[in-house]
Amino acid sequence: MTVTIQPTGVSPADVLAVARGGAKVVLDPATVDAMATSRSIVDGIEAAGRPVYGVSTGFGALANTFVAPERRAELQHALIRSHAAGVGAPMPREVVRAMMLLRVRSLALGHSGVRPLVAEALVDLLNHEVTPWVPEHGSLGASGDLAPLAHCALVLLGEGWVLGPDGGRVPAADALRRAGLAPVELAAKEGLALINGTDGMLGMLLLAIADAAHLFTMADVTAALAIEAMLGSERPFLAELHAIRPHPGQGVSAANIHRLLQDSAVMDSHRDDLAHAVQDAYSMRCAPQVAGAARDTLEFVRTTAARELVSVVDNPVVLPDGRVESTGNFHGAPLGFAADFLAIAAAEVGAIAERRVDRLLDVTRSRDLPAFLSPDAGVNSGLMIAQYTAAGIVAENRRLAAPASVDSLPTSGMQEDHVSMGWAATKKLRTVLDNLTSLLAVELLAAVRGLQLRAPLAPSPAGRAAIAALGPAAGEPGPDVFLAPVMEAARAVLAAPDLRTAIEQEIGPLG
Repeated sequence: MTVTIQPTGVSPADVLAVARGGAKVVLDPATVDAMATSRSIVDGIEAAGRPVYGVSTGFGALANTFVAPERRAELQHALIRSHAAGVGAPMPREVVRAMMLLRVRSLALGHSGVRPLVAEALVDLLNHEVTPWVPEHGSLGASGDLAPLAHCALVLLGEGWVLGPDGGRVPAADALRRAGLAPVELAAKEGLALINGTDGMLGMLLLAIADAAHLFTMADVTAALAIEAMLGSERPFLAELHAIRPHPGQGVSAANIHRLLQDSAVMDSHRDDLAHAVQDAYSMRCAPQVAGAARDTLEFVRTTAARELVSVVDNPVVLPDGRVESTGNFHGAPLGFAADFLAIAAAEVGAIAERRVDRLLDVTRSRDLPAFLSPDAGVNSGLMIAQYTAAGIVAENRRLAAPASVDSLPTSGMQEDHVSMGWAATKKLRTVLDNLTSLLAVELLAAVRGLQLRAPLAPSPAGRAAIAALGPAAGEPGPDVFLAPVMEAARAVLAAPDLRTAIEQEIGPLG
């Protein structure tokens, strides 16, 4: 697959294709022309000797320091070296590739004043799978993702490190040589253009949007399976009950859960049983209200990311009329707020799932299922400690749901006196979603075990698909087994698209 960077930029699908699918990248000729035009404006400023931030001056608090023409290329190289000051473990390869693609996108819009060869050099890194080693700490999300992007730009100079096949560090000069690539000599403005922007934050947010969309649908699946196993009612999910509270996501989740509970002998077995509670517990009955609110939050985040994908986030920017103006478009507040909001929503989707797991395991509330879903509880503990694990993850997600974007600290001699912390917000969002995967996997495992224990009653098509998917690892209810591999298998089933595909083949598409 090949992704073409157009004058209008790239799509979220393009970012996923390059970051996760290894798609090749090419520049539309129109983007090359746009970059050449903006570069000619910078060259004119250089020739005229006009003072312009980042072209003929220092950076940040050194913005009033004039730099002589003969030292301006040196200025750009010094900028990259000094700003590549991150520490910590390397960011995942997919994050770095997304960030690099988005930086090419930003340059290709023709407002950054760089020569086309700079963008082409970044494209070469992507296409030769040369991925810079970018430490996890260093960005404050204002002046953009300076340190992470500087670590990427440093590789263009033949310096710094790249990720080796095993995730270790490899000298960039060696990696370029093996790929047949030559280092780049930067000209005026180009170093600043390579590092000033929201590309790391946006890349992580786009990856998170894709992951959250899958997980929120799977949350409806695991909720329905748990409700079915606990002999819950399908009536709270009737469409007419959600039409009178018309939050879009709520209606979608309710419709999903209602459809998932059809054609089930387990549900049929108690539909007219007056001994059951008139109302199920909140964690069952309110599942679409919580998951639906998360869906609506995701739509807000998706809209924010779409706007950022067509934005010019460099500083200063080159305008078509020849002006070069300073901006604040690198400030990551929109992305930081969105990431924090989505982290809160995802944390609650996981929290309510854990409450359903606890009900499934509690013999006093699970409606005749054995304690901890073990047919021989006492000698055996069943899924008791799986719920401990889920509870611990819920607690961690609650800590991670505290917003990063309210935690500004001043930097650069008070020149940059309010920062977004958007990098931290998007980074911890990815952790929340990874944790949500584990939480939903525990619910999937518990629900499957509960449905197995309802035999000989046949479960819903979704229940049958889930049992088939997890059966090879989970086996049948019986004596305790080494549980960690089973939980890992449940996590793999939950994260992959196959179970959803199998269910949709039986009941039609899920929202």
